[in-house]
Amino acid sequence: MPELSPRRRMLVLAICCMSLLIVSLDTTALNVSLPSMQRDLGASTSGLQWTIDAYTLVLASLLMLAGSTADRIGRKRVFMTGLILFTIGSALCSVAPSLDSLIVFRMIQAVGGSMLNPVAMSIITNTFTDPRERARAIGVWGGVVGISMAAGPLVGGLLVDAVDWRAIFWVNLPVGLAALLLTLRFVPESRAPRARRLDPVGQLLVIALFGSLTYAIIEAPNAGFTSVLPFAATALAALLGLLTYEPRRKEPLIDLRFFRSAPFSGATVIAIGAFAALGGFLFLSTLYLQNVRGLDALHAGLWMLPMAMPMFLCAPLSGRLVGSRGPRLSLVVAGVAMTSSAALFALFDAETSNVTLILGYALFGIGFGFVNAPITNTAVSGMPRAQAGVAAAIASTSRQLGQTLGVAVVGAVLASGVAASSYRETFVSAAVPGWWIITGCGLLVLAVGALTSGPWARKTAERTAQTLESADVREASRVVA
Repeated sequence: MPELSPRRRMLVLAICCMSLLIVSLDTTALNVSLPSMQRDLGASTSGLQWTIDAYTLVLASLLMLAGSTADRIGRKRVFMTGLILFTIGSALCSVAPSLDSLIVFRMIQAVGGSMLNPVAMSIITNTFTDPRERARAIGVWGGVVGISMAAGPLVGGLLVDAVDWRAIFWVNLPVGLAALLLTLRFVPESRAPRARRLDPVGQLLVIALFGSLTYAIIEAPNAGFTSVLPFAATALAALLGLLTYEPRRKEPLIDLRFFRSAPFSGATVIAIGAFAALGGFLFLSTLYLQNVRGLDALHAGLWMLPMAMPMFLCAPLSGRLVGSRGPRLSLVVAGVAMTSSAALFALFDAETSNVTLILGYALFGIGFGFVNAPITNTAVSGMPRAQAGVAAAIASTSRQLGQTLGVAVVGAVLASGVAASSYRETFVSAAVPGWWIITGCGLLVLAVGALTSGPWARKTAERTAQTLESADVREASRVVA
């Protein structure tokens, strides 16, 4: 990629952030519309889970393929293809006649979405080469997540009350079109110096692992453990297949050597834990506010502002902290705040008191606001720039996998607890195990963040980067010879 002026670099950052905005805004706004969608389409709890997880599942399955493909054929080309597919998928979702068709159209959205965030992060990584500038840019990137969290529930609530849940998908159309035109005009093409080979076997194993595991978790409360046992066995077999097959390839879909870096491995685990907490938190909160408290979509969105605003304010602060002091402080603050928030709901029935409800939302917003920047920065920093797309895609995959598992596990626990009773009668008690699961996710962020952000961890990252760069140089020399 050619060296760009500071003004052009900021423009590229803004265009990349537009793609993140429509993807994140779509997710947060959709959560607010779940009860309306449930009534309109006659969806069960598991049906609501699939409207979210069908998207995140496809996204998680294809992110690494999209990242490596962008490094191979051109990041701008793949990014523009993603914008086109995501916009088309959004238009189809807005006219879906049934729950099944909505789920299918959400999957089309996800195919496009898989080409957006990891590729945009790769473009940012190759645009901002100075580590401090990159950390600040990633802080801005994280701030966009906060903006989507703040605007998503309000925009979603307004659209649901003024029109219906279908209007949520309309927002993506003008933003997606504008991002497409701006990308065509201002974003330079870039690719890795040497093309990576496709890994179809690895890709199929990833799809089998994520799909079977998610299906087993979501359907277990309704179908029973014995009915989903074959899917659980398929997931285990796919995992063992990945661990056996991928190290034997010269250019694997998932380069397991990345995980020799403690910070990279820690970022992956933290991403899964943090986004599992987010997925479960939003799922429980949305159903509680509308199905138990009886709020309309707009007022439910307003109730989420105590979570959204700290997330918006803390994300850029975390980016600056990561750039100046490293990731440890941000990760510790995130872990403590998220753990405290979920424990408050689990121990004190925070839903029953306005004060504790607001406090719980605010603590979670602070925690999640601090966690995103260190995940992203740690995942891509220290890795060779030629593999930035793959490294960023693994981090993004971890986020989507975490959110998928959070909705699947917490939703399954809630469905088991509520059973045939009404939400109003049993929701608070049925949600307690879900809040404890989210508490465990917060503790995971705290423990892994503290462990993988010290001097020992940084040395493992340096050794891993040297190993990867040496291997790339040897392979390039072999190809030239």
